[in-house]
Amino acid sequence: MIVLYLGLFGFLAFISGVGVLGLRLRKNQSKENAEKLSRIMHFLFFAGLVSPGFIGIFYPGLTHFDKLVGLSQLPLRPLFVVVGVVLAVPGLYFLTVSNKSLRALGSGANAFILTQKVVGQNIYRYTRNPMSLGYYLVVVSMGFISSSTLITACGLLGVIPAHIFFLKYFEELELEIRFGQSYKEYKQKTPFLFPKFSER
Repeated sequence: MIVLYLGLFGFLAFISGVGVLGLRLRKNQSKENAEKLSRIMHFLFFAGLVSPGFIGIFYPGLTHFDKLVGLSQLPLRPLFVVVGVVLAVPGLYFLTVSNKSLRALGSGANAFILTQKVVGQNIYRYTRNPMSLGYYLVVVSMGFISSSTLITACGLLGVIPAHIFFLKYFEELELEIRFGQSYKEYKQKTPFLFPKFSER
């Protein structure tokens, strides 16, 4: 049960961080403040949303969560396992390609080494948030592959909405402050999440 409490605490810390740091960013819209608060938010993301799920893979194990809270597993297990694997493939692809693009083209990484310029090439031509989309697909795939009702519900109703709130309330403003007009132009012509593959 300790992993469940850890996950709940991490989720609440992340949501609270988005709200509090988002307000601080709105009050002081300097580049230095944006960089500092962005690093704090990325720490809260990894500590609050990623780490509990990673720990849960090993203890108690993804297939044991439903038993801990008295839930039944998802029905039609073979179907959900297949769908989960199908979702994991593009999810891992988006995570890998977006990380490589940020390093190669933005002189940064996905968290604490902030990019130095707007990346609008490769996968970022089609969606502003391919890394987030990959993360969402992997989160849902973990719930499906493990046939866990709890993990699936937490992903769809908790983790994903919380992270979208972070993107819309905090990160978009942070990027506008750091990159100015170049990010605003990129934002206008590139979809928020779901890729648009027609040529621009």
